[in-house]
Order: sequence, then C-alpha cells, then structure tokens
Amino acid sequence: MAKHKLQRFAQMATFENVIQPKLDEVLNKDYKLKGNWNRIFFKNNNPIVIELGCGKGEYTVGLAKRFPGKNYIGMDIKGARIWKGALYALQNNLKNVGFLRTRIEYINSIFGPGEISEIWITFPDPQEKRNRAKKRLTSPQFLTLYKKFLQPAGTIHLKTDNELLYNYTCQVCSHNNLAIKFHTNDLYNLGLDDDLLSIKTFYESQFIMQGSSIKYICFELNANEIFEEPPDEEG
Repeated sequence: MAKHKLQRFAQMATFENVIQPKLDEVLNKDYKLKGNWNRIFFKNNNPIVIELGCGKGEYTVGLAKRFPGKNYIGMDIKGARIWKGALYALQNNLKNVGFLRTRIEYINSIFGPGEISEIWITFPDPQEKRNRAKKRLTSPQFLTLYKKFLQPAGTIHLKTDNELLYNYTCQVCSHNNLAIKFHTNDLYNLGLDDDLLSIKTFYESQFIMQGSSIKYICFELNANEIFEEPPDEEG
C-alpha cells in the first residue's frame, strides 16, 4: 500500500491539473494563484466552483462533465485520493477541472475576494461531539472563512448522510438569517430529475445501500460581519 501511495504521489507531481502548495507558500501569505485562477489556471472567465474534502474527486468530476460552462476545483489534503480524480480528468480531457492539495485552514491564502461562485461540501466528517461543533465545515467559523472569497450571495451546498450535521446546518442558517434555497432530509425519495443532485460518490452509494437517507441543503451567505453559533451549540 505504501509503495502504491509513493508511486501515485510521484505521478501526481507531473499532473498539470493538480496544484500542491508548499506550507511556506500559504502560511501567512498569499499564494501565487490567489485572484488569478481564471486567468492563469483555467484561462477563461467561467465561474469557479470548489468542492471541499473532495476525496477521490467523484463529485468534482461529475459536476464538470455535466456543466462544461463552469470551472471546478476539488480540494483535499489526501493526495492518494485526489490522484484518482485528477487522472480521470486528464484521461478524459476535462479542461474545466483542477485539484488542490492543501488544508482548508489555508483557503484564504489561495482564493481572492469574489473568486468563487459556489462551494460544495459532500459527506464531510460530521464532528458529532458537541465540543467539536466549530470543526464542522458549515460552522460559523468556516462560514467566516468562505465569505472572504465567495461572491456576494454565493451558494453553499451540503450533502450528508448525517442527521446531526444536517440539522445543525439548518440551525446555523436560521440563527444567522441565511437564505435557504432548498433542503430535504431524504433527497432521493423526492423523485427529482436533477443533474446537479444525481451524482453519487462511492461512499454515498454505500450509505444508501445501508439504508441511510441522504440529506441536502443549499443556502446563501448574507452580508453578516460575524456568523454566530446556534444557542444549543454555544459554550
């Protein structure tokens, strides 16, 4: 297994669609592509959508195939996972796909104000313990980070099998007066015919086979200066 990982890391270093910033390039400084993703990386002016914790890139690639008029960046710290999606994109000549290997904590060093139009968060760690609420990717702490690079009224999508994370995100939206565009706690029983929501990752398919319902919420960030935790999560 370790040998395969090393081989993938070496191969990925040659991929033109993978960006792997070094720590000293993003720690307390702006990365060279910040504010320049359209001009330098994609070489077009199409909207940029990012997927946080993209894993093997199944959702990033799936969206890019369905919506060629947008650019997509899958972001994850696990290089062995990114390798699969990046290789698929290269082999299938998907020019509107990129992958970024770095920690989410450095995201404001990488994207400039208004550079991103949408954020997808697909099946993240729900951080179920109450004292871990701030680690959830839809927490006020992370929303504050996203606001710095998300376009005004930019959209955030969450798909999860976790009831706690879904309910928590709904509460965050309600408490902070964030406009919810759509939400459901049982996505695939609605009978929707929607390319945007029909993509299933490997793990999503496993959850469904195990009998889990898939939850989805789509909401917009507003002009709040500060986002607050719901009362039940404070402390």
